[in-house]
Formats: sequence, C-alpha cells, structure tokens
Amino acid sequence: MATAFDVAIVGLGAVGSATLLQAAERGLRCVGIDRFVPPHVQGSSHGETRITRRAIAEGLAYVPLALRSHAIWRDLEARTGRSLLTTPGCLVLAAGGGGDRADSFLGRTIAAAERFDIDHEQLDADAIRHRFPQFAVGDADHGYFEPGGGYLHVERCIATNLMLAQAAGGLCRFAEVVAALHPIAGGIAIELAGGERIIAAQVVVAAGSWAGTLLGEPFASLLTPIRQVMHWFPLEPEPALTAAWAGGPTFIWSHGDRTRDFYGFPSIDGGCTIKTANEQPPIPVTPDTVRRTVDPDEAAAMYAAHVAGRLCGVRPDAARSAACLYTQSPDAHFAIGHHPAMDRVLVASPCSGHGFKHSAAIGEAIARRLAGETDILDLAEFGLSRFDAPNK
Repeated sequence: MATAFDVAIVGLGAVGSATLLQAAERGLRCVGIDRFVPPHVQGSSHGETRITRRAIAEGLAYVPLALRSHAIWRDLEARTGRSLLTTPGCLVLAAGGGGDRADSFLGRTIAAAERFDIDHEQLDADAIRHRFPQFAVGDADHGYFEPGGGYLHVERCIATNLMLAQAAGGLCRFAEVVAALHPIAGGIAIELAGGERIIAAQVVVAAGSWAGTLLGEPFASLLTPIRQVMHWFPLEPEPALTAAWAGGPTFIWSHGDRTRDFYGFPSIDGGCTIKTANEQPPIPVTPDTVRRTVDPDEAAAMYAAHVAGRLCGVRPDAARSAACLYTQSPDAHFAIGHHPAMDRVLVASPCSGHGFKHSAAIGEAIARRLAGETDILDLAEFGLSRFDAPNK
C-alpha cells in the first residue's frame, strides 16, 4: 500500500527545505523528496554563500519576503546555535551617473530602502575609498550601504532546515527520483523511479532546474535552466587590504549596462580568497548534462572584464571555480502557483538567480497556505496568470 501524507515536497533546496520545516512544525504529515542528498552541489544552492539584502531593486514585492526571511534565520540561529546569516553590510556601487537615475539598479535599491524605512547610507566616491579601500571606485561613482545586508551560509541553512524538519516529524527521502505526478481522488500520486508510489493530499514542487521536465507544459517552456559560474580569487599578502577584505561587506557593482554587473563577498577564509561572480548569458542547458567543470579561460575572462582595476589586492589566477544552475522565468521573477492541470500541485520556483535570500519566508508562506492559515505575505505578484496560465 502507498504511504499517505498531507503534504509532499519535491526538491529540498532553499525553498523546499524551508517549506518542509514550516509544514512539519505546523503538525502536517509531510515528506520531502530529493534526487540527491542535500545540501549538494548539483543545483542552485551551493558554493558557501549567497548575498542577502533587504532593499530589493528587483521589485518592491520582494522586500517583505527579505525582511521576514532575515527574522526567520535569526530565530533558527537562536534555536540551534548555528551561524546562518552574517551581516557585515552590503555595498551597491554604480559607475558614473548610474546612481543619479531612478531607474538604475542603485536608484531602485535606494527607493526600496526609503519606501520600507530600511537603514542605509548613500556614499560618494571619497566616502567609499575611505571606508572600503578594497574597491577602486572612480570619482563619479556612487554607493549605497545597507548595514543589515550580508550573506547566507547556504549549505548550512539547508542542513538546518532539514535537521529541524525531521525533528518535528517530517520525513526525508533522499536519493529518490520522482518520475511522475498523477491526480487521484483526494490527492496526488507520486511515482518514484524505483516503482514505489507515495500519496499526498497536496504536493509542492520546488525542484529547481528539474521542475520543467517533471511538470510538463507550460512549465517546460517557462522554466529554463542556465549554467552559472563562481570564482574564488586569491588575495595578495598585503595586511591592510587583507583586513579590509576580511571585514568588508558583500557588494554588487554596476559598471555599465546589466551585462557589466558583478558581485562578490568578503573573505571568509581568513584573508586567503574572495568569491565573485557575474550573471552568465541566458543560454539554456539541461541539469543532467550541463558542464559542471569550469575552464581556466572562464576565470580569466571574469577577472579581465570585472575584477581588474576594481578590486584591489586580488590576484588574477583563480584558486578554484564552481558551476551552478539558475532556473530562469521569462521575466526573471518568481513563478509560484498551482499547476493548471493539477490544482493540488503547487509550483514554487523562486528562480532567476535571486531566490535564496527570500526562501525562508516563501517556505513559511507556502506552509501557512497548506495548513489553512491566514496569509501574512502576499505572493500574488509571483502568480502564474502573468504567463497566461491559470493561477488557482
């Protein structure tokens, strides 16, 4: 006989693990299923860190999610004694007149901070040089500093979610591939590749780059996996700069159009390396065949295009690099809503490369909905109706 649950979560990365935790702690009989053993290096949630900030330039609808996520992570830290969220601040930089345009990334960041009364400072080039000497800004450059920003320890966040979920009674099924979902009376039948069947009253699909293949249309067309790379560059042994990098903020730097944006982190390994990356061209890949190795030429191109002349004390030969996956929607915003052909299947794709910092709140919001609780966060802007698909 198939095992029955109130909720099954397919995919236990950032959002899936957060949803499993929140559902289990609400007393729902729940199971989480992942084709790997999370945290793992096959999807979108690995590589040590992800930037977090509360003033979100990508849209005002994201700000409440970021604010709530920070509160949840602080609660999890207090409960477990683990460090999940580190807040050395986040610095947003814009070249030339980029900081003077309301429609620029920097301008939208400032507007979001002002709208939600988020603590921040606006900095000119001299102030940036004085406070953050690791950044070689030009005389016309501008900056925004958010002291509550920083980074998340991503593998640790996922592991903590899963540990607490299991302690609350949630079941985890690792190294299990979901082959198909079928509507049945009163629920969904989940067919595992090994032949086992699991029954759940409701299913959440948070499978990232594997979601499109599992769900079929319209999601196979809407959710596009894209290969991304991260690089760790070594630092010169200069004590002043090493200290600046070790104690500095995360950063996002726009030095032209959006293809010229890049971002990075302080040194979290004692001043040996810093991690930095940029968004790669949106060339579709498949998650099972994507090239996971990173060529030295890719690191060299990253250094030449972004790092050289901007990040002080950073050496050109990458100490290591890693590949991960984005799952891109057509408008680069989240896709959260019910499958048009299976109203008991909720698709949760906080994708397009900016999902992790919102994941704790999204997991909570989804679990509240599954448990029949009143919504405290509005996810309507991320609904599927904007893609001409029914949003139940």
